[in-house]
Amino acid sequence: MLISDHFPSVGRWFSAVLLGMALALSGCAETELLVHTAKTAKSQNDTGSKGYYKVGNAYEIQGVWYYPKEEWDYAETGIASWYGPGFHGKQTANGEVFDENALTAAHRTLPMPSIVRVTNLDNGRSIVVRVNDRGPFAHGRIIDMSRRSAQLLGFVRKGTAKVRVELMEPESLQERAEARGEQYVPNPDPTLPSAPAPSAAPSGSVQVAVLNAPSGARSARAAPAATSIAPPAAATTVPASRVPARATTSAGTASPVRPLVSRTQPEPTQIYIQAGSFEDADNAHRLTGRLGAYFQSAHVQPAQVSGKTYYRVRIGPINDVDNADRLLERVIVAGYPGSRIVLD
Repeated sequence: MLISDHFPSVGRWFSAVLLGMALALSGCAETELLVHTAKTAKSQNDTGSKGYYKVGNAYEIQGVWYYPKEEWDYAETGIASWYGPGFHGKQTANGEVFDENALTAAHRTLPMPSIVRVTNLDNGRSIVVRVNDRGPFAHGRIIDMSRRSAQLLGFVRKGTAKVRVELMEPESLQERAEARGEQYVPNPDPTLPSAPAPSAAPSGSVQVAVLNAPSGARSARAAPAATSIAPPAAATTVPASRVPARATTSAGTASPVRPLVSRTQPEPTQIYIQAGSFEDADNAHRLTGRLGAYFQSAHVQPAQVSGKTYYRVRIGPINDVDNADRLLERVIVAGYPGSRIVLD
């Protein structure tokens, strides 16, 4: 039986606005950063529209079924596209209003709203966006970015980009709670040991007594008590470029400011068409044999996923996205509608 590593994505009922994340966490630097990230996202994306939390039922488009679900460990690589003109001001799939200048995105299966980090693997640019719509419609795409998001990731002119999409669990849980009108209470980390109760400081009585001078001792005027004054420490000037930016949270504490666009090293990748993924190697080889009559580069690629071995049937590598799109359509027409573009 065909087993997909990830349910593909599909559909769009078009997007927009952003963020109402005021994370109720406090007390550590990581928590403060979460709070600031939410506030920054809200200031970048808040258009005043009000949506609701939605996962949705399974749906079918062009012969492919998609299964929305809460998948807190979601991470996938693939091809991103962007949308904006023609949809600006229209309602998204969860009842918000799409703003092409906000940091939002459409995804076929993730909950709405949820927060994801999207990284352009070709240039290393990475941003955090809010999923509030369904899409993309086109085969071979895993996420549809708003126009502004595509600009920041550097692919608005090209139209597509190789990306990694990672769901940010604490921020997404905060979004879910806020959309439901609930207060978000993070789960404590069970792996952290409990702090030991402080032991009481020892206490005792202190007695003061006047001692008489020993017999024969001469009396002398007491010398004035010496006062030691430490010299002022030399001032250390830290170059402004080395001082991390800070922001003040609602609790009045400072936290590092997360930049709108972060940078990592570009990651070279190759493009493939994946027609199926099996736990049984014989099934994978049978499918490869059928595809091999039309596509000479069809092959089986084993992969470890969550401790299990899967046998992926792939065609490629393919030199660019345009050729991958054309090849994907041929594979779908040949009778494999669940095929998709993947990166490796």
